[in-house]
Amino acid sequence: MAALSGTLLNAATVLIGGLLGTVVGDRLPDRLRENVVKGVGLFVTAIGVKFAIDTTNLLFLLAAMLLGGIVGSLSRLDARLVGLGESLQRRFARGGPSTVAEAFVTAAIVFCVGPLTFLGSIQNGLAGDATLLSVKSVLDGFTAIALAATLGWGVLLTVPLILLYQGGLAIGASIFAGVLTELQLREMNAVGGLLLIGVGLKLLSIRDVKVADFLPAIVASPLVVAAVGKVLEALGK
Repeated sequence: MAALSGTLLNAATVLIGGLLGTVVGDRLPDRLRENVVKGVGLFVTAIGVKFAIDTTNLLFLLAAMLLGGIVGSLSRLDARLVGLGESLQRRFARGGPSTVAEAFVTAAIVFCVGPLTFLGSIQNGLAGDATLLSVKSVLDGFTAIALAATLGWGVLLTVPLILLYQGGLAIGASIFAGVLTELQLREMNAVGGLLLIGVGLKLLSIRDVKVADFLPAIVASPLVVAAVGKVLEALGK
């Protein structure tokens, strides 16, 4: 249970924040709700930049993003994720236009892609230390309020996703830690930061980046690092 303590806390704060945002959303002026989301967008972008620039080699980041983007585009990940949100929207919405799909997709990426998700889950899974996930929980709680106030209750649909995805990372932390090197984890975090920048651009209405199509870049990143290491080893460097 200790390995899941941070994940359970995170899911609880998103649930509470999403409920609060859904309840007070209609009572808030449009301008205020818009500014709250813009504020979250700026914050998400800042965190993304912080982690993205921590890469040890920009070529690692470029290669992972290109490979991940190709795989994601061919797999139509963004379209599939949007389709899942829309199917939930059709099932639960009660007539009229709805933003359930947009809320689900945006919140899912914000809550599940960031570097704190990987580092926090691994730390929580290995040592039962939920410090990083506690910080993430507070951030996600306020973000859930902002997103739900603007986009609606679709944010709440990410709670099961957090439990499954983040909880799975925590449970399998010992495997990840045993296989991945510190450099590989660092580059995975850098890729996660770059994806968060994409989310921030979308929240700021600057560019509608299909961030979900680049999710495979997170998996490609440690593979790129390992491949480069093997090449350098073969060349005797």
